[in-house]
Amino acid sequence: MKVGILGGGQLGRMLLQAAGNYVVETHVLENDPNCPAAHLCHHFTKGDITDFDTVYAFGKGLDAITIEIEAVNVEALEKLEAEGVTVIPKPSAIRTIKNKVVQKAFYKEHEIPTSAFVITHNLAELELHKDFLPAVHKIGQGGYDGKGVSILESENDISKGFDAPAVLEKKVAIKKEIAIIVAMNTRGEITHYPPAEMIFDPVWNLLDYQLSPAILPEKTLWRAEAIATKVVKELQSPGLFAIELFIDKNDEVLVNESAPRVHNSGHHTIEGNYSSQYDMLWRIILGYPLGNTDPILPSAIVNILGADGFSGSAIYEGLEEVMAMDNVFVHLYGKTQTKPGRKMGHVTILHKDYQDLTYKANKIKHLLKVKA
Repeated sequence: MKVGILGGGQLGRMLLQAAGNYVVETHVLENDPNCPAAHLCHHFTKGDITDFDTVYAFGKGLDAITIEIEAVNVEALEKLEAEGVTVIPKPSAIRTIKNKVVQKAFYKEHEIPTSAFVITHNLAELELHKDFLPAVHKIGQGGYDGKGVSILESENDISKGFDAPAVLEKKVAIKKEIAIIVAMNTRGEITHYPPAEMIFDPVWNLLDYQLSPAILPEKTLWRAEAIATKVVKELQSPGLFAIELFIDKNDEVLVNESAPRVHNSGHHTIEGNYSSQYDMLWRIILGYPLGNTDPILPSAIVNILGADGFSGSAIYEGLEEVMAMDNVFVHLYGKTQTKPGRKMGHVTILHKDYQDLTYKANKIKHLLKVKA
């Protein structure tokens, strides 16, 4: 079977590493010939994943195609799907999720709980909604890894907003942020991974570290799982979906955002679960039974970020000491150049004791530095 991946970053690379368990011919489309996935696929094509002709030409000789990132040409995928190429997730699901304005409208239409919001098309419209503050302004399309998000505490911050179509979300008093990865195959069968609690870096607005399974009251857990499952059912698409949720101070569960692909919040599943999120996506694409999502042990993830004040050729401090720790797994993304806040890799920690997980996560965070 010939399967194409749009995008060749670290998620694409880890997806290709999991492909080794299956008989599949892999193809990658990516503009950067030195991307992390380039050397692992059978066939690499240099090209723009947002260009219609490029994506269509890449996909028309394939049996199936999937994505590493939402920023792809959906029109080309729709044409390929109409011509018999299996596209997972469906272009309709990508179209819904890739634009946060459309995504929020989808939640409202299907009565999926989410924070209160209004749509703004420019800064002049944003000015009209100053009574809605404090709020979070999210650009409709193009935001990624903390970019395209601005926190507006008062009308003095309106100039920090976006002069483009965007979502203005009422700020939520958050107790916890969690992510649940949901898998649905072409037969409509669904499974999900235990939720992971995400702790974000307040400066970079990137995932700092996470714990899985998240420790939640039973009723909150059931509600979160039910809501995440409803999102995927309403999308009516096979695939792997990461559903990010807020749990507020009143234990209400609200959908924050969704991603129609393998996700950073599921990195721990490589070592921490019987079937990783990457293995699961291959099972869905190739038509095999869904995998076992049970955890082998509780796990934590620490993101390896470029240190503040350093740009240039990456130098890793503390790497050997971290690699000497028990049940610690280091994943470097092969990026030769570092800059402040750039994701250079992640570390997964396994342990039955949550206190030990948190201790090691904080130790690694302060020990392992990426400088230049």
